[in-house]
Amino acid sequence: MKIENSIKTTPASPVGEALVSSARPGQRSAEIATPNEPGNTGDSVKLSTHLQSIEKNLATGEVFDAARVAEIKQAISEGRFVVNAGKVADGLLETVRDLIRTRQG
Repeated sequence: MKIENSIKTTPASPVGEALVSSARPGQRSAEIATPNEPGNTGDSVKLSTHLQSIEKNLATGEVFDAARVAEIKQAISEGRFVVNAGKVADGLLETVRDLIRTRQG
C-alpha cells in the first residue's frame, strides 16, 4: 500500500492582506480586512504560538509526521501493526455526525 500526501495546501497570507474567499457552498470561509480599509476599527488578532506553529507547518507543506509514517510502514511490513476497530468505528461515526450537523445547520 502506498501512502501519498493528497492534501493540497496553500501558503498563508501575511497578516494584513485580504483573503479571497474560495469556499464552496456549505464550507466556512474567513476574511481579514486590510489595515487601511475603510470601516476598519483597528482590531487585531494574535495567534497563539501553537497555532503559529501549525500555520508554519502548513505553509511549508509539512502536514504529517514523516517519522510516524515511517514507523507505521515498518510495523505494517513486519506484520505487527494492529488496527483498533473500535477506535476506527468511533471516528467514522463522529465524522458522520459532523456531516449531518453541517447539512442541518
